[in-house]
Amino acid sequence: MPITMFQASVPICRQLLGALDGVLAKAEAHCVAKKIEEAALLTARLYPDMFPLARQVAISTLFGRITPGRLAGVTLPDFSAALTSFAECRARVADSLAFIGALTAEQIDGTEDREYTFPAGGQPRTFTGMSYLQGFALPNFHFHTTCAYLILRHNGVELGKADYLGIS
Repeated sequence: MPITMFQASVPICRQLLGALDGVLAKAEAHCVAKKIEEAALLTARLYPDMFPLARQVAISTLFGRITPGRLAGVTLPDFSAALTSFAECRARVADSLAFIGALTAEQIDGTEDREYTFPAGGQPRTFTGMSYLQGFALPNFHFHTTCAYLILRHNGVELGKADYLGIS
């Protein structure tokens, strides 16, 4: 039996958002244990021209919810408030998980060939559901989630591959 669009989107988003929450919880505990201000990690970057941790989390949660949400054709929630604490970051993850938890296979399955047009990089882009999922949405989701993990790991938070995968 072939994999469905729901199976290719929602479980992956659920897994990585849950893992991101776990990583953020460890970062929060790290700050408490080491007496580090949260802002030091939330503004940390891997390189000066890259987004800081808080923005990586914001983009990760954005892609974690709009990937299946856009496929489902539902109104996408706007979580545009800046993230200034680990509690706010974790609440954003929870809100994103709640949003995708309400989506059903019936809303998403069969969208492989449906066309989606939206602005990306300042230009309108058109994708089929499959090309959007495989070539744009999931790669962006993985990229920003990985950057968040790496920023924390680089700054001494004790994390491993199992934390990134959400299987620790």
